[in-house]
Amino acid sequence: DDNFASIVVAAKWGRNVFDSIQKFLQFQLTVNISILTLNVICAVIDIKCPLTVLHLLWLNLIMDSAASVALASEPPTDQLLLRPPTNRTDSIITKQ
Repeated sequence: DDNFASIVVAAKWGRNVFDSIQKFLQFQLTVNISILTLNVICAVIDIKCPLTVLHLLWLNLIMDSAASVALASEPPTDQLLLRPPTNRTDSIITKQ
């Protein structure tokens, strides 16, 4: 398809997917680092950890599926086209 409107829509959806992946990774890193910190503190203080292995598996399963469904259903906006394109060599995890 040589229609320019199709190219604009594809760019908008591509940037939306990129943003969704960034948000998903930020969410997952936040949840997993929090769980890891809790477990390390419990191990250092030598107290019984409130989360068992089964709890951790369930947390990961529910957090993965809930976050992916929530972020995948976010529609693209026209504001995505106002920012400059992302370089292919840029990291997907940023300091923002």
